[in-house]
Amino acid sequence: MKAARIETFGDPPVLAEIESPSPGAGQVLVRIAACGLNFADLLMIDGKYQDTPQPPFTLGMEIAGIVEGHGEGVALPAIGTRVAVFAGSGGLAEYGAFDAARCVPIPDAMSFEEAAGFLVAYGTSHLALTRRARLREGERLLVLGASGGVGLTAVELGAAMGAEVIAVARGADKLAAAKVAGARHLLDARTADIRAKVKALGGADVVYDAVGGEMFADAMRATNPEGRIIVIGFASGTLPQIAPNHLLVKNIDVVGFYWGGYMRFGAEHLAASLKALMEMYEAGRIQPHIGATRPLDRFTEALDLLRDRAVAGKVVVTMDE
Repeated sequence: MKAARIETFGDPPVLAEIESPSPGAGQVLVRIAACGLNFADLLMIDGKYQDTPQPPFTLGMEIAGIVEGHGEGVALPAIGTRVAVFAGSGGLAEYGAFDAARCVPIPDAMSFEEAAGFLVAYGTSHLALTRRARLREGERLLVLGASGGVGLTAVELGAAMGAEVIAVARGADKLAAAKVAGARHLLDARTADIRAKVKALGGADVVYDAVGGEMFADAMRATNPEGRIIVIGFASGTLPQIAPNHLLVKNIDVVGFYWGGYMRFGAEHLAASLKALMEMYEAGRIQPHIGATRPLDRFTEALDLLRDRAVAGKVVVTMDE
């Protein structure tokens, strides 16, 4: 089968022919239809992500496809079931063997492209906003990087939860996507004085930060007393510097969040969150936004779109020609 492989950290990934996998005990074999890309995939290329396998390995953290085989001890999901899987790696390939416990059946109405970009993006934002940020109806939510794969879902879910959403993104096209997702206020990251604009709107009660860098400092200064800043990621490439005296004086919480970590210490919270999200999808309350798709043979183009933040929403690689 074809797979996008990392042979050595720091070298560009290559499309290679490798043996198709066989499911081990507790695993299912999935014929992969689509793989959603995440910023973590870019970090894995250089070995900088916290859960990066040792080379050689196949890129791709989350997939959607059809169960075609069972390993020892597995009966469900049944063969033929359409599933989404948070694989961690191995998704940019035509087949994969994954733990059955990680498979989430997907609604008939959900396309494979939507499903492949659903778990990480929506799962991250939903659990971050509900469990870690404790976002309440009527609060003001500031989303940094609001047009990215996770950022756009934070806008959409925040609005669905009754928050007044301020979206920060680069350029009119990306801000337009945030407006469609439910943002009430739009700030262009290239030109706006984030601190002054947010303070003029009344300050932020919750900050959802997938960017880091200087924007974190601006957002922290615009956060209201007893506000919560949720650290999601560092798409800017720069780790933010936190001034503890500001936290003390304003009684601000800075809260770390890593969605994948809940598989190890809080799987019940993750399962409840995904169940709620699937119910929201089936009720028409959320609508995944796929910014671009590319076939597996052009997966490097898809990675470039992600790296350059060239599109709003998720970038998805499809396996069929």
